[in-house]
Amino acid sequence: MNDSSRVADATPAASRIDGRGLSAALTAFFMWGLFPLYMKFLQAVPVLQFTAHRMAWGFLFGFGWLAWRGETRQMWQALGDPQTRLKLCASAALIATNWSIFMWGIATNHVVEISLGYFIGPLLNVALGVVCFRERLNRVQWLSVTIAAAAVLYLTWTAGRPPYVSIAIALSFGLYGLVRKVAKVEALPGFTGETLLLFPLAAGYVIWCELAGVGAMSQSSLGIDMLLLLGGPLTAVPLVLFAVGARRIPLFTIGLLQYIAPSLQLACAVLIFHEPFSGPRVIGFAMIWTALAVFALDGLRIARRRAQI
Repeated sequence: MNDSSRVADATPAASRIDGRGLSAALTAFFMWGLFPLYMKFLQAVPVLQFTAHRMAWGFLFGFGWLAWRGETRQMWQALGDPQTRLKLCASAALIATNWSIFMWGIATNHVVEISLGYFIGPLLNVALGVVCFRERLNRVQWLSVTIAAAAVLYLTWTAGRPPYVSIAIALSFGLYGLVRKVAKVEALPGFTGETLLLFPLAAGYVIWCELAGVGAMSQSSLGIDMLLLLGGPLTAVPLVLFAVGARRIPLFTIGLLQYIAPSLQLACAVLIFHEPFSGPRVIGFAMIWTALAVFALDGLRIARRRAQI
């Protein structure tokens, strides 16, 4: 096998959809959709401290997984390349920001707004595809993006302020997916590399909190300690699966699948956490769902046409 074929294997074409990428993305979105149930048990842990725990335990789990597979060299090679290292620094900062906003939203009963952010995300992916990869949209796809933009404006008008939490969630995760798509590193080495870059800060902060007597692990029960440790695999696994999907299937398809997570999050918010969901919120979400339905139906139409060729 020559070098060019190896590169092709490592970075599949963005326009190709394969079963592995599709199943990986689906699993990731289902895990993220149910994640509020896990994080609700840890809402007493300060947001910054919880983010540091996720980063630290996520790295240790990822590195152990990478070592077990005998692929640590790929991580070091990625970090040794200046351009890839810069992209992993950016992705690490973006995902840490996303985690912090996510945890703050759950702790302060803003899960509905979080779910709205992830509903906006698929259409943001479409916009990023147009801007960054020159993906072309047809009239129906532009219609879905327009309806979603109108929904955000409507929610801003009725609330008297923009939905800051939703916008921040959508931007941070959408840009994270974009950076990981263009970074020339496979899913697990990439995740481990990006968390390694922030590991000294995360581990240092966790240790300082514990020594200062305000650490979550020293002040809480054994059950909380175990849940914090569980954050490692629960952080690493869906992110790695998402990165596999993002590199193997186009942003168009990622955008189509991404609504699974916010649908589950919204169900958790309304049915389990009993957050308010009425009036303007219902209308705004209905507009977003309409945009997604238009987008999905057009995607199915395109897929059937391609299958007939």
